[in-house]
This record gives sequence, C-alpha cells and structure tokens, in this order.
Amino acid sequence: MSPAIKYTLGRIGLFLLVFAVLFPTPLNILVKAMIAFVASAAFAFILLRKWRDQMAEHLGDMASRRSAEKARLRSALAGDDVAAEAGDRVAAADAERATKPAPESIKADSATTESVATDDSEAGSAAAAGAADTDEALKAENKSDAGK
Repeated sequence: MSPAIKYTLGRIGLFLLVFAVLFPTPLNILVKAMIAFVASAAFAFILLRKWRDQMAEHLGDMASRRSAEKARLRSALAGDDVAAEAGDRVAAADAERATKPAPESIKADSATTESVATDDSEAGSAAAAGAADTDEALKAENKSDAGK
C-alpha cells in the first residue's frame, strides 16, 4: 500500500476515533467535529510520525524521478543525442524488433515496402524542409510581435 494512502487512512481513523469519543458529550456536532479535527492532528503528529516520514520520502523520490526525466527530455529537445537515445522508447522497440527474426510473409512485404519508402523519403524530406522554413518564419513573427 502506498505510504500516502496509509497515512491518510491513519489520519481519518484518528479523526473518527476522537469524534466517537466526543459523541456522547452535550456539544453541537460542528463543535465536536472541530475539536476532533484539532485533537486528531495533534495525535497524528505524535502517533503517525513513521508513516508521515515514509510518505515524505516516497513523495521526494517521485519528485526527483520526475525532475530527472524532465531534465533528460529538455536536453533531448535541445539536441543532446545521448539523452535522446537514453529515453527513446520507440528506438528501443525498433532495436528489439530488428534482433528478432521476422516470419517469411513479413520479409516479403518489407522488401516491397522498402522500395516504396525510398520514393516517399525524398518527398518527405522536401516537406520537412518546407515545414522547418515555416516554423522559422512563425518564430520570427512571434518575436517581432512580442517587441510591440
């Protein structure tokens, strides 16, 4: 069970326990709930310290993993080939497929696809060059708009 869920359930359990103890007293129900909330927070500070520390450690680990992944993605977007290869799941899947032997029917289809792919790659590279020019023009336009 996740430390955050365990700690949260512990806090709720303490609140319900204190509220149940206060239930027979002749106070308004909202006053009982407020007293139970404050008292359960104090008890949780003392009694649930171990679970709170586990939860904080777990959340810290998750935050460090996210920041490392974010840094890797930023460096990959900046053009760092090593970072891009380290996190490129598509390339890893392609490498796995390349090492496995393909069935005969797929080999025959891939020979046909390769001849079509070479023709399409020339058209695709021209389209990519046009898209890059369009992106540069949009960036220049945005910069000029930002200065106004």
